[in-house]
Order: sequence, then C-alpha cells, then structure tokens
Amino acid sequence: MARKADSYYFDNFNAAAENNCRAVALLESVMRNFDADVLSQRIEEMHQIEQANDELRHELLDTLVTAFITPIEREDIAQLSSNLDDVTDCIEGVLHRLYYNNVREVTPGALEMVGLLVQACEEVRKTVAELPQFKKSKVLHDHIVSINTVEDLGDKTFVRIMRELHTGGVDALGLISTREIYMYLEYSIDACEHVGDEVMGIVMGNS
Repeated sequence: MARKADSYYFDNFNAAAENNCRAVALLESVMRNFDADVLSQRIEEMHQIEQANDELRHELLDTLVTAFITPIEREDIAQLSSNLDDVTDCIEGVLHRLYYNNVREVTPGALEMVGLLVQACEEVRKTVAELPQFKKSKVLHDHIVSINTVEDLGDKTFVRIMRELHTGGVDALGLISTREIYMYLEYSIDACEHVGDEVMGIVMGNS
C-alpha cells in the first residue's frame, strides 16, 4: 500500500485515467449517434476534458520539482503522466478530424475501432488504479496484458479496414478523410499501450 504522502501522485494518475475514459465515452457517443451539425459543441466538451488533463500534468510536474522523496523514480512519474495525457490528446484528435474533414457519415470500421479504444481506456484505468499496490497486486499484470491484447486486435482491425477502404471504390476525398480517422483511432489505442508499457517498466524497475 502506498504511503499517505505518496498518494498525490497516484491520485493524479487515477484522475487522468478517468478523464481518458470520459473522453473516449464522449467520442464513442458522437460517433454512434453521429450528427455533423453539432460537432463544434462536442469539440468544446472534449477540449474541456483535454484541458483538465493538461492541468493535472502541470500540477504534477510542479509538485515533482519540489518533492524531496517520491514513491517511484521521478522520470517514471513524469513519463507516465505524459503517456496518460497523450491518450486524451489522441482522442481529441479523432474528433477534430471528424470536424475539419467535414465527415458526414461514420463508417462501420471506425465504429469497430472506437469500440476497441473504449476497451483499451478502461483497461488503462484499471491498470493505473492498481499501481499503488504494484508489489502485491494479483491483477495488475492481467490488465497490462489486456491492454496489449486490445492493441493487437486494433492493429489487425486497422489493417483490414484500411484494405477495405482502399479497395472499395471510395472517392479520393472520402478516402483521405476516412483514412485519417482510422489512423488517429489507431494512434489512440497505441497511446493506451504506451501507458501499459510504462507501468510494466515501473513494476520491473521497482521489484
């Protein structure tokens, strides 16, 4: 169990992971109930979540600068905070591309990918929640493996839907805009895997 004095860092990580889940829930809702005419409102909602994670990161770094003792290595704390922030940035990037590419309809492939992204963010949340007990946790490793499993499925899905896109007779503009959506969904899932990899590195380095 983490000491009370250490709880700030773990609470900060948990809050960032919760924001990631909020962001992906918003993105999934937008994509499954797609209405291009209200995207600008959804973008503002997403930006508020992204800003909340930026503030968490800035607060953590300010605290880290003056901290005398930290529960894990300073570099690991800073990197995990950055990785968690990257997830929300990538999710926001998907929404931006739906908007400025003037997407009028979300493809089944994009819905597959966002479903996998929801799973990945949930596993990230569970992984980060277990981090304070990493030396004793019996489920932390399973959550990290689950993130990797979702990422692998995401890679396979990405290859398949990109192939379908490029062989489906889509017009050039539609191909470019849809491809960008697919790519940023994949980036988002990859960002979740980077969180899992960093947590695994923390466990290995402190065991």
